[in-house]
Amino acid sequence: MAWNLRGTYFETCSCELMCPCNFSFDHGATYDYCRVTLVFAIAEGDVEGTDVSGRKLAIVADTPKVMTDGNWRVGLFVDDGASDEQVDKLAAVFGGQKGGPMAGLAPLIGEMLGVERVPFEVHEDGLTHSAKIGDAVDFEVQDIVPFGIETGQPAKLTGIFHPVGSEITAAEAKRSSINAFGIEYEGKTGLSAPFSWAA
Repeated sequence: MAWNLRGTYFETCSCELMCPCNFSFDHGATYDYCRVTLVFAIAEGDVEGTDVSGRKLAIVADTPKVMTDGNWRVGLFVDDGASDEQVDKLAAVFGGQKGGPMAGLAPLIGEMLGVERVPFEVHEDGLTHSAKIGDAVDFEVQDIVPFGIETGQPAKLTGIFHPVGSEITAAEAKRSSINAFGIEYEGKTGLSAPFSWAA
């Protein structure tokens, strides 16, 4: 059976502004690792007959300097309002087992650190995006509006390979505290975008 998801996405990672991995996964991160938290707020969605509209989830990953080297360590948070069925279906989609954009990343995952249901607070207001996920994640990113751009439109990365899409808005972290699944870091850079997936 098919599935489809639509909503918004934002992230923060440990690289300096901007993360080389965002331009190409085979470019090394700023440091000897890349640690990233990807937040998805699903506005509308259905996974094989299960309604997942309104659910929120986050992927926390610790990868080698060059992401294509694989052996990623990954944990998944799903909001505590999700049913067991919703958690199972979303974990399969975001783990890449049900095809779609995340299926291309699945071979890079070396260790699954777990799936946890926790309280989520996600706020998005214009250029600002923030997430508080249990006691493990608290960060805010702001889309970057280049100096001299009178329209107030933020900078975009286009023509890239990213599971969310080929056009993403560049952002920077305004605050960050991540300590989840044994992965601890301070986010410095970020991205945001709407997403629409189907398989």
